[in-house]
Amino acid sequence: MGFIIDLLVLPFKLVFWFVTVLIGLVGRLVVAIIGFALLIVGIVVSLTIVGAIVGVPLALLGLLLMIGSIS
Repeated sequence: MGFIIDLLVLPFKLVFWFVTVLIGLVGRLVVAIIGFALLIVGIVVSLTIVGAIVGVPLALLGLLLMIGSIS
């Protein structure tokens, strides 16, 4: 049972690890700008039904990058 939970949580751990590495490497301001750009691109791409498959995760990644740069 624990393996299944670890497998389900793995994508979230990888996203937060990615945010942590980016903040450590390039700084908070640059990460906030990249996050904002990804958020806007994700929203624009998700305006079509087919693009929503890519756009929604892209917008969420941008939002996570912006939140990660603040804290």
